[in-house]
Amino acid sequence: MLRVTVQITSLTGERFWGQESQLSPQVQIAVNINVVGLDLKNESTADAPFVFTVNYNPSIAQLSVKGRAQVSGEKEEISKMMDEHKQNRPPPVAIIQAVSSIAMAEAILLSRSLGIPPPLPPMGLPPEQMQAQQQQAQKKSEPRYTT
Repeated sequence: MLRVTVQITSLTGERFWGQESQLSPQVQIAVNINVVGLDLKNESTADAPFVFTVNYNPSIAQLSVKGRAQVSGEKEEISKMMDEHKQNRPPPVAIIQAVSSIAMAEAILLSRSLGIPPPLPPMGLPPEQMQAQQQQAQKKSEPRYTT
């Protein structure tokens, strides 16, 4: 089993809109994770530098989290991972999940400091609850006559 340790080496965030300017109600947020390499340290350890970026549209801000994921495991796992990397295959899911969760937490804190929306997907209700809520709204808007 692969064990992944994530170390952050750089945090940058820049707000392009002034604090007094009202942010657009419709903001699209694009998150990108790029594992830029995979370096073998020894037969049971590899190093994977990464860049995690958050871009906003309209261009209100940009966030960047850089670091390295240290991957350790059995010799066979590491050599298989290195072979797959040489064949330009994506990195193992364990690396992406570890980098994503740590970098996302840092980006959320950074966004709060800058006063911009956090890079989270919108929280919607499950479809069943959404339908129930719509039905309740319709019932409330129906005229009721009492005698």
